[in-house]
Amino acid sequence: MAKRATKKVNSNELDGKEFFAAIAQIEQEKGIKPGYMMEKITQALLSAYKKDHEGMGENLVIEANEETATVRLFLKKEVVEVVDDPATEISLDEARNALPQAQLGDVVRMEIKPRNFGRVAAQTARQVIIQGIREAEQGMIYDEFCSKEQELVTGVVTRIDPRNGAVSLRIHSGSEFTDAYLGANEQVKGERYVEGQRLKVYVVEVRPNSKGPQVLISRTHPGLVKRLFELEVPEIYDGTVEVKSVAREAGSRTKLAVWSADPNVDPIGACVGPRGQRVNTIVDELKGEKMDIIKWSEDPAEYIAAALSPADVLSVEELPDGKSCRVVVPDDQLSLAIGKEGQNARLAAKLTGYKIDIKPASAPLEPIEALEEDLPAGEITENDNAEAPEEA
Repeated sequence: MAKRATKKVNSNELDGKEFFAAIAQIEQEKGIKPGYMMEKITQALLSAYKKDHEGMGENLVIEANEETATVRLFLKKEVVEVVDDPATEISLDEARNALPQAQLGDVVRMEIKPRNFGRVAAQTARQVIIQGIREAEQGMIYDEFCSKEQELVTGVVTRIDPRNGAVSLRIHSGSEFTDAYLGANEQVKGERYVEGQRLKVYVVEVRPNSKGPQVLISRTHPGLVKRLFELEVPEIYDGTVEVKSVAREAGSRTKLAVWSADPNVDPIGACVGPRGQRVNTIVDELKGEKMDIIKWSEDPAEYIAAALSPADVLSVEELPDGKSCRVVVPDDQLSLAIGKEGQNARLAAKLTGYKIDIKPASAPLEPIEALEEDLPAGEITENDNAEAPEEA
């Protein structure tokens, strides 16, 4: 005789094994910690149950026990003589039917066998879980890219806006990736990009955002040059040579001040490399941007004279304010010291943090007091865009 087929009974109870299996699967696929997802899923279940039972508040709790693979719902109610709110109160007689020792004023926990959630309630639970997964993924991306602030990352150009030339890049860090936006003002003038191109960018800042972390990237930041030298020069990477300051006008010229505590190490030679290989690699990456590498010095006069390279300097006189100086150069070196459109003097001022007044040797020197009055107020630093005095 054929066996009678057993009809599967629709259970109203939560399947604990499936519950924990789902959490384990999310951890495996998304890398999200079980504790976080446990909180989000139980929150979703509570929200769904409250959809079917109006008036439920904080008195509804879920206990999930991974060891026993059980998920149980409890409703906390206060034992009263007269029930005014069935959602939060229970009569003494009814409470004693379940718990004979119950007394007035007690708060008892009544286990609930949840029925199948309705369509609206199920949608609520699904939305809470999806939102929880999305928030967890965004949190992991934010944490990962926060560790990349002021570092170089390589991105792939995914889109170029034909209206303003802004570039969208997909950047990776570890197992995480996100899309970043390279605005026109953060692009090097003259550079051209194509979709699919791999591009090194500098991570300026990572900001939290409701749509996911916002990664601010740049190709013009002076930090990009510093990180490129760290990649190409082992002595910088291991700390033997230190980059003290960088001044940059992206796409045109950069001045880099380097120093080494080891007297046997030439910091400039280390950066240039055999036959200029190291610096040439960086120049190629920056599409021909010129590099002036100078030796940093504790002596301001020596440092400022080096910063005005390739011009020769006869003397540097530091002014009493400690933020300005007067530089004398040979007459035939004046235009070289100032540079095209004042670029050399401007970069030297940014590099050293000094206001620089350049004079030819043949010009009569003004009294220092008068010179201080003529110089504009405010210190020029590496991050300022103000121009240093350029003319005699």
